[in-house]
Amino acid sequence: MATREEMARSFGGAAAVYEAGRPDYPADAVRFLLEPLGERPRVADVGAGTGKLTRVLAGLGADVVAVEPDAEMLRTLAASVPGVPTRLGTAEQLPLEDGSLDGLVFGQSWHWVEPVAACAEAARVLRSGGGLGLIWNLRDERVDWVARMTAIMRPSSAEAMFADDGPHVAAPFAALERRTFPWTRSTTRTDLHAMVRSRSYVITADPQERARIETQLSVLFDEIGAVGDARVDLPYVTEAFRTRRP
Repeated sequence: MATREEMARSFGGAAAVYEAGRPDYPADAVRFLLEPLGERPRVADVGAGTGKLTRVLAGLGADVVAVEPDAEMLRTLAASVPGVPTRLGTAEQLPLEDGSLDGLVFGQSWHWVEPVAACAEAARVLRSGGGLGLIWNLRDERVDWVARMTAIMRPSSAEAMFADDGPHVAAPFAALERRTFPWTRSTTRTDLHAMVRSRSYVITADPQERARIETQLSVLFDEIGAVGDARVDLPYVTEAFRTRRP
C-alpha cells in the first residue's frame, strides 16, 4: 500500500479524471467561507487541484490566486479556470507575501497538511482579521448504496479524519465554526467511475486491487440502475469550517 506522502502527491497523473469525476462546491458553502472577508476579497486557494473550488470563489467575486504543489494539476486548472494566477507551493511553504491576503481556503486538501506548520504560514500571509476556510465534499453514507460504494473503494484520508474527530487548526487560530450543506449530484455510470478513479487510494493501488474495485463497483452500479446514460442522484454533505486570524 502507498504511503501517505505518495498518496498526497498522486493526483497529478490523474488530473483529467479528477476534473471529470470530482464535483464542484455548492455556492452557499463557499459563500459561508467568504462572508467575513468583505467585498472582493483577495483569497488564495491552497491545494487548488484542477480548480474545483477556484472557479466558485471567482464566480462569487473573490480575487483568487491558486496554489498547488503539482504542476500537472495547475496546467489543468489554467485550462479550466483561465485568467486565475497560479503558483507552485504547499500549505507549509506558501509563495505569497506577508499580510497579502484577506482569506486562505483549502478545498479537499487540509487533511494532507501538517496543521501546526500550515497555520503558522497562514498567519504569515493573512492580514489581521483575515479568514482561514476549510471545505470538503463528502458522500452521504447514510444512504445504503453510498456506504457500500465506500466500503468497496476504501475510505479516503478525509473520510478517515471525519470518522475520528474532524479537522483541527493550531495557533494562532481559534476554534473552527462549522456549517453543513446537504445536496445531491446527478451522475452517470461514467461520472461515478471517474470519481472513483480520481481517489488517491485507487490511483496508487496495484492493478489487481484496481481490478477488484472496478468489478465490484460495476455490480453495484448495475444494481442501482446506473446503466448506460441513465442518471442517478449521488447524495453529498459539504462540510465547511471557518476561523479568523487575530
